[in-house]
Amino acid sequence: MRDPLSKKITGIEPSGIRKFFDLVSSMPDAISLGVGEPDFDTPWRIREEGIYSLERGRTFYTSNAGLKELKVEIGKYLQRKINVSYNPDNEIIVTVGGSEGIDIALRAMLDPGDEVLIPQPSYVSYLPCAVLANGVPVTIPLKQENEFRLTAEELEAAVTPKSKILVLPFPNNPTGAIMTKEDLEPIAEVVKKHDLYVLSDEIYSELTYKSEHVSIASLPGMRDRTLVINGFSKGFAMTGWRLGYICAQKKIAEQMLKIHQFAIMCAPTNSQYAAIEGLRNCEDEVQQMRTAYNQRRRYLLSEFKKMGLECFEPFGAFYVFPCIKEFGMTSEEFAERFLAEEKVAVVPGTAFGRCGEGFIRVSYAYSLEDLKEAIGRLERFVEKLRSKKC
Repeated sequence: MRDPLSKKITGIEPSGIRKFFDLVSSMPDAISLGVGEPDFDTPWRIREEGIYSLERGRTFYTSNAGLKELKVEIGKYLQRKINVSYNPDNEIIVTVGGSEGIDIALRAMLDPGDEVLIPQPSYVSYLPCAVLANGVPVTIPLKQENEFRLTAEELEAAVTPKSKILVLPFPNNPTGAIMTKEDLEPIAEVVKKHDLYVLSDEIYSELTYKSEHVSIASLPGMRDRTLVINGFSKGFAMTGWRLGYICAQKKIAEQMLKIHQFAIMCAPTNSQYAAIEGLRNCEDEVQQMRTAYNQRRRYLLSEFKKMGLECFEPFGAFYVFPCIKEFGMTSEEFAERFLAEEKVAVVPGTAFGRCGEGFIRVSYAYSLEDLKEAIGRLERFVEKLRSKKC
């Protein structure tokens, strides 16, 4: 019998995050700090609108690109937040989560052999999506001494004549790093110099703790070179609603819409109505969640400092990325032993690229009570490892 499977898909490794998610699910007394999902319920106003839309019988397909009313609100939101205007009629597509936006962007823009520049550590989907879209992923290892920000020099060194798209994943998962306007300006110059396009994943844009989020799309000459991905999962605590969006110049959006049209049809209808309510009336709830995350962020950094665990200060998303190189084991070994011995799940840095070796991702999308218990166990585990080295 012939092999039923594609060589392309069998050559792609499964997500390194899922391994620890599955392991901890079989340990009822374990604490997980591994999942990047808000622990808050979706704000009640949003849930109520979702329920109301079902009660009203709004169970039909919407237009492929999404409800016009929602796209108008997304346009207003982006004008307000990143000072960039998009036409709701032909430059905004409502997607099934931000992840679909990554997929349709790469599939619409890549020909075989085109290179996708991917700074790492970063979200696990970029590289396999590039491969599935017939692109060639080229990783750019980011450095701890630069707080895992991309520099113009690193980008310049990675560009070749085949380079077409730069993925810009900030605020960053897994490091929590952000890019300021001053960081982005030299990146934009390299992009323009080499005639690149940017896939700017801004799903954590609501979760910044130092300054307001800045999109590279807002810089001179970058609006039509940039595809902005965002959504409702992280900032609005709507992971299960599966709703995101991607914005791009009309020429690109038209082709992405064809892929979305044939593969998906449209995003969930009641989720779209609920999101309209979120954009219009839930800024206070988003601010409350952001404040709580910041409190947890500062708590973890303080505790790491007390136990002597090296960690740069991240100012975005809801992750910290402490260094565990002193213990002389791989990130995978550290995470496996920590789970087995102390029943706390974290994610090895290598799940997000080879340059994540020597680090672990700790999510603080959990209650302070859980974080305090987990940190107590981490301190005990670290002391045990250090005592064995003496």
